[in-house]
Amino acid sequence: MSVSSFAHANAVHPDDVGVQVSNVVKSFGADDTRTTVLNGVSLSIKKGEFVSLIGPSGCGKSTLLKVVAGLSEADSGSVTIKGKSVREASRHKAIGLVPQSPALLPWRTILENVSLPIKINPSANAGRALRDPREILESFGLGHAINKYPAQLSGGMQQRAAIARAFVFDPEILLMDEPFSALDEMNRDQQRMGLLDFWQSNRKSVLFVTHSVPEAIMLSDRIVVMAAHPGRIAEVIDVDLPRPRSEAMYASDGFRDLETRVRASLRQVMEAARV
Repeated sequence: MSVSSFAHANAVHPDDVGVQVSNVVKSFGADDTRTTVLNGVSLSIKKGEFVSLIGPSGCGKSTLLKVVAGLSEADSGSVTIKGKSVREASRHKAIGLVPQSPALLPWRTILENVSLPIKINPSANAGRALRDPREILESFGLGHAINKYPAQLSGGMQQRAAIARAFVFDPEILLMDEPFSALDEMNRDQQRMGLLDFWQSNRKSVLFVTHSVPEAIMLSDRIVVMAAHPGRIAEVIDVDLPRPRSEAMYASDGFRDLETRVRASLRQVMEAARV
């Protein structure tokens, strides 16, 4: 296991950058009660890299994800996706977002839900390598469910469909905000490994928010530990476990060493917040 300093972890060659977050500051509230949620956050994500954000509640993980997604505007600083502004990247469907809840349209079948991004703003799809929705659903183990409606599927299967929908228009980056948080541990682990298998064959840039240390380690190339009040990057930890990964990795010495290291970093962050 190796631990990167913040500066070293962000030293990425410009041609390899998928996402660049530069000195982002974000506050909420009126002037007299204004709270700084993100304070000078900078982070580079390489093309094809899986990066997880982890930290205590209130450290700004989801806020940072929303800024990168273009759902919230930073007070200062900048975000670029392959050199383009977030607005331009969104217009060209370069950003795929998977929220905490599946957000599937209940009156559409699973196939229709997953096909929806292709039908919205079709001009933005010109020249894109669109994925076949049926093929994507088959890859996610949902081939039997393409003609079913969301209410006919379990929560885990609905979330899998939401992830499949984000993959279908081949975005530059996938943003995932605790997509498995509502699932029980057994189902969560199953969905996690399904995502890992699919990602390992596609290698999209991913920014993934989680509260689960094992989840962050199993999925990620790097783990960004965030501190709160104000939200900032406390440490970036390299996950040097070999890929492809399987459930057997949980029992490895390397995995246990990383889990100890990440939990120690989180403890340090939380203890510092209490001082």
